[in-house]
Amino acid sequence: MVKVIKAGFYSTIQDFGRIGFQKYGVPVSGVMDCYSAQIANALLDNDENDAILEIAMTGPTLQFNSHTFICISGADLSPKLNNKPIKLNRALKIKKNDIVSFDKHNYGFRCYLSVSGGFQTETVMNSRSMYKGITSQFILSENDEISILENSTPIEETNSSIRMDVDHFISKEIEVFKGPEFDFLTKAQQKRLLLDVFTISNDNNRMAYQLDETLGNRLKPIITSLVLPGTVQLTPSGKLIVLMRDCQTTGGYPRVLQLSEAAINKLSQKFTGNKIHFKMK
Repeated sequence: MVKVIKAGFYSTIQDFGRIGFQKYGVPVSGVMDCYSAQIANALLDNDENDAILEIAMTGPTLQFNSHTFICISGADLSPKLNNKPIKLNRALKIKKNDIVSFDKHNYGFRCYLSVSGGFQTETVMNSRSMYKGITSQFILSENDEISILENSTPIEETNSSIRMDVDHFISKEIEVFKGPEFDFLTKAQQKRLLLDVFTISNDNNRMAYQLDETLGNRLKPIITSLVLPGTVQLTPSGKLIVLMRDCQTTGGYPRVLQLSEAAINKLSQKFTGNKIHFKMK
């Protein structure tokens, strides 16, 4: 069991999401940055879909009530074990009553904490991913207790580690494909979309990232159609909205771009004020 002493800014349990339920209007959800989450699980020899703790910007304080291994990957939020700094992307031995906490934000926005065997929270529609209205809670709170696999036997030390590509956190380049309505834009609009630098607004979350700059829009609304994580919508006001993991399943705004999977992962590590540039793949 893991006790949440402090919950942090926005901490949730996620896996790779609810695949196959979009036809019922259920968002995919799942980890925002699959790349970082996969590394955290791989270093513990977990299944890549084992449930993991996703932490945004300000980390929680956690007390472990059993022996286990953990790994922390993704954004650098200065993690500590019993108030001593610990390294990212390394399998770490945890003893009963150990406390993991976080401190200064250095880079990125979301980090991932995995435990041996994954977090054992409720499964709804084949997924443990928290989502409001689907799971009993959508965010971790103070004094929550999260089940993990008990390990009463001594744990062997390990030096397993991996080096992450720093470009994943600092690059402004976001790879995209043409969206279904891209060719309805004027040549001037298309040029601006792919040459201009855009700014992440303060309206960003697991559902969508809105960009500050506008793109003139005279396109008519489309018939409500399929949207996916990574779909870039152009609103009537000219605002661009990039849909993320918790996005709705249909929408009526023109879909001008579609992010690659790697680009969704990269964008999830950006936050208010960060700059991005779309690059056609």
